[in-house]
Amino acid sequence: MSAPPPPLPSPLPSSRRDWAALLAQLGVRPSKGLGQNFLYERGIVQRMVRSLGIGPDDLVLEIGPGLGILTDELLLRAGEVTAIELDGRLAAHLEQAFAGRPSFRLVRGDALKIATDAVIPPGRPFVVVANLPYAVASAVLRHLLEQPHRPRRMGLMMQKEVVERICAVPPNLSVLAVATQFYARPRPAFDVAPTVFIPPPTVESAVVILDVLPEPPLPNGLHPRFFRVVNAGFRQKRKQVANSLAAELDLPKDDIVAWLTGQGIDPMRRAQTLTVEEWVRLTLAAPVGVTS
Repeated sequence: MSAPPPPLPSPLPSSRRDWAALLAQLGVRPSKGLGQNFLYERGIVQRMVRSLGIGPDDLVLEIGPGLGILTDELLLRAGEVTAIELDGRLAAHLEQAFAGRPSFRLVRGDALKIATDAVIPPGRPFVVVANLPYAVASAVLRHLLEQPHRPRRMGLMMQKEVVERICAVPPNLSVLAVATQFYARPRPAFDVAPTVFIPPPTVESAVVILDVLPEPPLPNGLHPRFFRVVNAGFRQKRKQVANSLAAELDLPKDDIVAWLTGQGIDPMRRAQTLTVEEWVRLTLAAPVGVTS
């Protein structure tokens, strides 16, 4: 049996100076307002891809490939890579850099406006990998999780503070944590120092792995009601959850107390102490008047 062919040489720079020169050549100036920072350390992307366990049978959707350092590593390990890039200059660079890779496909557009079924064959399992700009990280995460065709796993590099919020447990939950854990089981993978980016961000980054649930704990028709209840509970998170729910849902306090106690939840608790399972129970037992 013949040995597999050696991997193609990387079409990308290898030093920080050369990465910076490539940005200048493309006329790309990282936007501080968008939290745009370009990763240039190959060891980080290798560790990220290993953490996801990506292999030759995997179809990967990469969000915002930028200069392509993560793309290059994915193409060495995955069977297919589809990348979505909004910036036309970066898209042109990627098309040229990976022109000889038949397993690579570039989609030009805004990942927040593209349904996964538009770029991934319906019913086909896939993995999402991304180094997300800080300004859009939470929005991209929620967009992907709320799609009818969700990935089976995600590996995302984002602001460390956001990763900590996503992975939080009671009594430190937030709306973002509850929304994420409704769809997936997140776990922190490793931290990423500012020095491996151009330009270095003022905050620390981290990689989070999300194992997406085959099915959320509620049917699709109840998702709007679930998020209505959760958002109402957290709207005044310094108050007791009964007071916040009564104020936001415009229901009598006595009805709210009965609703909570009926599900074994102390009305004096704060929203950040409730588990996802408790929010699910509240949604299923919601009184008349609580709609999406």
